[in-house]
Amino acid sequence: MSKELLLVIETVANEKEVSRDMLFEAMEEALAVATAKRFSEDANIKVTIDRKTGEYDTFRLWSIVPEDHEIENYAAELYVDVAKEKGHDVEIGDVLEEELESIEFGRIAAMTAKQVIMQKVRDEERRLMVSRFKDKIGKIVYGEVKRATRDFLVLDLGEDAEGVLYRSELLPKENYRLNDKLRACVLKIDEETKGYQIILSRSNKKMLEALLALEVPEVSEELMDIVSIARDPGSRAKVAVKSNDKRIDPVGACVGMRGSRIQAITNELQGERVDIVLWDDNPAQCVINSVAPAEVISIVQDEDNQTMEVAVKEEQLSQAIGKNGQNVRLASALTGWHINIMAESAAAEKQQEEANKTMNIFVDALDIDEDVAEVLVEEGFSTLEEVAYVDPQEMSEIEGFDEEIAEELQERAKTALLSQALAAEKPADDLLNMEGMTEKWANILAENKIITMEDLAELATDDLIDIIPMSEKEAADLIMTARAPWFNEDNK
Repeated sequence: MSKELLLVIETVANEKEVSRDMLFEAMEEALAVATAKRFSEDANIKVTIDRKTGEYDTFRLWSIVPEDHEIENYAAELYVDVAKEKGHDVEIGDVLEEELESIEFGRIAAMTAKQVIMQKVRDEERRLMVSRFKDKIGKIVYGEVKRATRDFLVLDLGEDAEGVLYRSELLPKENYRLNDKLRACVLKIDEETKGYQIILSRSNKKMLEALLALEVPEVSEELMDIVSIARDPGSRAKVAVKSNDKRIDPVGACVGMRGSRIQAITNELQGERVDIVLWDDNPAQCVINSVAPAEVISIVQDEDNQTMEVAVKEEQLSQAIGKNGQNVRLASALTGWHINIMAESAAAEKQQEEANKTMNIFVDALDIDEDVAEVLVEEGFSTLEEVAYVDPQEMSEIEGFDEEIAEELQERAKTALLSQALAAEKPADDLLNMEGMTEKWANILAENKIITMEDLAELATDDLIDIIPMSEKEAADLIMTARAPWFNEDNK
């Protein structure tokens, strides 16, 4: 290899910002490919180039295998005994390097080298470009539409970088043409795709977060945090914020003087309305803030089911729910709680129904008058467990109660709970241990008064499917298994 070619490698390395080693490796690969064409077999060729002189040596590689090994590629595998007969000191598993006469760096080798080098250069340029944009994930970039198809847009991001903006990541009714300029958020770098891809978005929540960081200095300076975002792209969004500095009002900072900051974001998002919500560590207060401007009259929180029932004034009901349920849906997504909005009168009616139901339970289970049951409900007792295990001192302090009454009520509550536990139906062992039966199915059957295999055997297939959703074949197999003892008795 001539000194001139070494100069070319040096020039390409400097112009394209790629390493000399990478170019030398590409040249070695090209020479190996060109050398392999001299052999009809699928030979394994290696070329090494001296980085200083440009001289190169060529080797044919052989994998040394044992005598009982079934060779698949005779051009690259060699039996250990054959290698030793040729005078090579090798062991099984070694790689034998057999030196060959190097080919001239002629026209074919030069063309192959050019193709390999250009491909390596393109791959390296793309890798460097992607590494620059990894720091921009979640940030705004500016681009010009370079190519538009039915499914996506290709944006020129400058510095020989291109981004892909899928139509699904655009806002509704947005339509861009060639040479249009726009802003988008870097969503991710897709490294699995051949050649890497910078994926952009305008409809993702990250786009809104990036715009806030761009328009609100307090966000970028981490004086306040964006806790949560819920968004219907192009229509409406809710953003929950909290301050890390007591001197800063996070809602006012996002809105800006006369709404200038939030208006700039709305304009960029094609008129999308953005509500800024003050985050609160108290879930109930956070929900109240999220359904604003509707005024919350009462709120009932169910932590087990992660739900909240929110009551508002009659005239504000439609406002709280929003068009097509949008406001309450976004509030639920923002807070992580399932929110049920209802009118004040409906909430009061439901609350009264639940109170009456609880009173009836207390009257029946504790054998007390309705007046006493009503007092317990008014004091916040809603279950027998609460009556049975509350601090006796707390109950005795209720007006009209004393220690003796409190102790008697708690004993009755404990007795009622014990009776309920004993009365609860449980599946029999033969049903539980039956082939094909699961514990879940057995418990469901027991709740429907089907306790034993005998009970199950008397069911029809449709009856079983009505109780437990399953296929007709599964139901038939279970019933036939339960009926097996019948056939055994007939045989006897």
